[in-house]
Amino acid sequence: MKFSLLLLFLFLLISNGVVEARTHHLVTDDSKYLTKEALWFNQTLDHFSPIDHRQFGQRYYEFLDDFRVPDGPIFLKICGEASCDGIPNDYTSVLAKKFGAALVSLEHRYYGKSSPFKSLETENLRYLSSKQALFDLAVFRNYYQESLNAKHNRTNIENSWFVFGVSYSGALSAWFRLKFPHLVCGSLASSAVVLAVYNFTEFDKQIGVSAGPDCKAALQEITKLVDDKILTDGNAVKALFGASELKIDGDFLYFLADAAVTAFQYGNPDALCSPLVEAKKSGKNLLDAYASYVKDNYQEGIQTYDQQHLKKTDLSEGSGGRLWWFQVCTEVAYFQIAPSNDSIRSSKVDTRHVSFLSLVLFLTSNIRWILMTFKS
Repeated sequence: MKFSLLLLFLFLLISNGVVEARTHHLVTDDSKYLTKEALWFNQTLDHFSPIDHRQFGQRYYEFLDDFRVPDGPIFLKICGEASCDGIPNDYTSVLAKKFGAALVSLEHRYYGKSSPFKSLETENLRYLSSKQALFDLAVFRNYYQESLNAKHNRTNIENSWFVFGVSYSGALSAWFRLKFPHLVCGSLASSAVVLAVYNFTEFDKQIGVSAGPDCKAALQEITKLVDDKILTDGNAVKALFGASELKIDGDFLYFLADAAVTAFQYGNPDALCSPLVEAKKSGKNLLDAYASYVKDNYQEGIQTYDQQHLKKTDLSEGSGGRLWWFQVCTEVAYFQIAPSNDSIRSSKVDTRHVSFLSLVLFLTSNIRWILMTFKS
């Protein structure tokens, strides 16, 4: 009965899909984690090959403080396109306490410390896909269930499993329930990007609606001012925003667009709109006002917009940007480009820019593989 109430409660929470901006907001404060103690198991590299038996170490976490031993439900939190450094202390911990659930979380292949290869050259990324990730989840689910059964000296017992995800991992959550209905009894797919969209102009349109007429007008005026200054003194305008490292204009304009997006996507529109609307009404310099906001709120992830950084194939804490762009270019798309009219972001943020970026980042000498991968 309790678990049926959980299904109803979570169903009511499900929201419409919104893809994230390029920089991801991660939990970094250790006190906000239930656990950061990493566990490992051997995962299959290629689930679709009958002859390739290679494996790699995949990181996961478990939190059992609230688990009703041995038959409580198991909540599987799917980590998405970033390093998975623990189980955050969020709403799922409240649900786990209420329903006596175990919390487990699996790091997505290639991200964080779960990389099959020491180099992220394009050919090594061929096993990075949502399809492989879904089978990773299935293998892990069965591995953990069997481990739990062995721990409690029982066989052929199945706990009730429920999966959680947000944005891309929300899509994985929905797809996992659809693909493996015998393994999970339900999923919460929050803001799940379940339908790939190539020209995602609706993203910019929604920002305009969320901003309201005054803030939208200010942002559009800023875009026009930046577009004009790029033509006459691009270095100066990039320096004003603390983005001199972004040598390519399209990268810089994408960065400025996302800087505004995050204010709406992560629930802090007043921090952006209030100073801009005030500056516009009082005749102050709008570029200075926006530059102040960007430098105070959106500098940390600037390298994820730099093509030179995204070309780097060595494993590092900053590798996630390259990995996510590979998935964007080969699978999920959702290119957040400017609509043909009434746009907030620059019209130079278009499909030509993102398509060229995909080729620049992942072009290799293996032309046949490139043509197969980017056949669309």
